[in-house]
Amino acid sequence: MRFLILGAGAIGAYLGVSLAQAGHTVTFLTRPGTAAQLRAHGLRLTRHDRQSVIAAPAVVDSPAAAFRLEHDALLFALKSFDTASALAELRAATDSPPPILCLQNGVDNEGDIARSFGAEGVIAGTVTTAVSRRGVGDFIVERERGVGVALDHPLSTPLLRAFNEAGLKARGYESAGALKWSKLLTNLVGNATSAILDLSVAEIFADARLFALEQAQLRECLSVMQALRHAVVDLPGTPVRALALGAQLPAWLARPLLRRGLASARGGKPPSLYLDLHAGRPTEVRWLHGAVARYGAEQGIPTPVNRVLAETVEALSTGRLKVENFRRRPEALLRLINA
Repeated sequence: MRFLILGAGAIGAYLGVSLAQAGHTVTFLTRPGTAAQLRAHGLRLTRHDRQSVIAAPAVVDSPAAAFRLEHDALLFALKSFDTASALAELRAATDSPPPILCLQNGVDNEGDIARSFGAEGVIAGTVTTAVSRRGVGDFIVERERGVGVALDHPLSTPLLRAFNEAGLKARGYESAGALKWSKLLTNLVGNATSAILDLSVAEIFADARLFALEQAQLRECLSVMQALRHAVVDLPGTPVRALALGAQLPAWLARPLLRRGLASARGGKPPSLYLDLHAGRPTEVRWLHGAVARYGAEQGIPTPVNRVLAETVEALSTGRLKVENFRRRPEALLRLINA
């Protein structure tokens, strides 16, 4: 198959290198600066047992250049806060891109893409493998799990076949909503709390008060999912149903179970909101905790914990709140929650 990958960050590189090594045609669409770096340095993906290198990746630095080539699928692998600007650039270049597989976090991006190009051109997906960036064009797979693809599009089956040829451990899902919301549930754990308090997930789980906060935000998300009639489904290499169960169990039983599972699942990688907030970058919190609060309000379901977590990360990222006022101070966050 011929793939155009929008974004050459951790997920885009992981997919692109894997697919190219399996014999598929892969082109990366990136910003000019990133394109120049990739042309100069190539791409390197390290797994625990091998290293894959593309010395001269096919790279274009504008949608116009990208759409002069033929592609079977466009893999959307950007951060959610880049979706609006990326869609505007794509619309300026074409009104009929190839089918778009949306692999972003959150539950809103597919709708945004559909409003730009039509619902028939969007496929919901997710990547559960943890990948980190070590340098320019240099990525390492922290924990390999797999890829999920919704089965409601004619291209879904060919995509699954191509991904599995590339060793990406892909699985199909009948419900796009269940797929995306189950991934959202996993994205909540230790994410905003770690970013706000500058604590590791292990430290959060060791604090009974903060663990109760983690359970509360998961229960809110589960209530919203139930109202929307989205089932909790296990994702590739990710036992989401066990996570959902842990949200409901007594804390004395849930803490050791979830601590062991998350320590193994995260692979030593800090949560995404932590990485972005403390690097001074925008965060995806409004597409994660903010989405739970927004859909909860639409369904008449209270989501105070997710709402406060989203508002606090946003305020910290814009400077309306000071990071040092929350650093390693759980009581400061708990006061906001309790208020």
